[in-house]
Amino acid sequence: MDLLSPALNRLLDSFLDEDLGRGDLTSIALQDCSGHAYLLSKQAGIFCGGQLIQRLFRRLDERVKINCLVAEGDRIIPGQRLIELDGPATSLVAGERTALNLSMRLSGIATATAALVAELQGTSVKLADTRKTTPGLRIFEKYAVRCGGGINHRLGLDDAAMLKENHIEWAGGITAAVRAIKQSAPWPSRVIVEAETFDQAEEAIKAGADGLLLDEFAPDKLKKIVPTLRELASLTSARKGLGTIILEASGVDPKEIKLVALTGVDFISTSSPVTRSSWLDFSMRFTRLDS
Repeated sequence: MDLLSPALNRLLDSFLDEDLGRGDLTSIALQDCSGHAYLLSKQAGIFCGGQLIQRLFRRLDERVKINCLVAEGDRIIPGQRLIELDGPATSLVAGERTALNLSMRLSGIATATAALVAELQGTSVKLADTRKTTPGLRIFEKYAVRCGGGINHRLGLDDAAMLKENHIEWAGGITAAVRAIKQSAPWPSRVIVEAETFDQAEEAIKAGADGLLLDEFAPDKLKKIVPTLRELASLTSARKGLGTIILEASGVDPKEIKLVALTGVDFISTSSPVTRSSWLDFSMRFTRLDS
């Protein structure tokens, strides 16, 4: 994650503004106090958010000194200290809730991602995220997926052209939709087609799609059709001079993820680490430092 990104800084500033409003009304009681604080884990899981907490407190008060005791993506246990902070008590208290909210949310996503990635061990299949993210938090939630061992799919609609049921219907079919994008896209882009049937997948390959998103196919069905699709893609690629097509499974029941991985697809995409994960439980503890 680029911590110097102006967009990232604006987001962090907006998070602080949301909580601080016109100012922390308790700060008057903490004037001239210096404090020590530490982030404490109360649950086991995968940690994510240390870099953001560092940037957050620097945006709030450059006098705050921060020491990260664990790295992004590290496995943590209950009772473990994660981050230590020293600085003006007013600043430590002012940033506490925002720092906790971010790190608990993102660590929950990273933990859920890691659990699914563990199911894929022994295969070459990668776990990818989706665009089902909280508005305003996409860059952070996708970062958490990476900390948990997953990979990022499209960050936005400009990353790749993904043709779904509505596009196919309105464009007059898969072939027409793929042709229109290939001919008119304003910059080089991959074209991915969401297929709900074998016939749609076959048409997408012949039309020159760069990727297939095989949606809600049962594992036994995928096991039957993936070799056929690979063979067809190889023949089409040789004839038209196209690159290797990527086969992706979506709409996968997390309980069947290992079965799907054994069918020969390249990726499994799922929104569940973002949409179904729980926050990890952290707290921030404080002590006063003598002036």
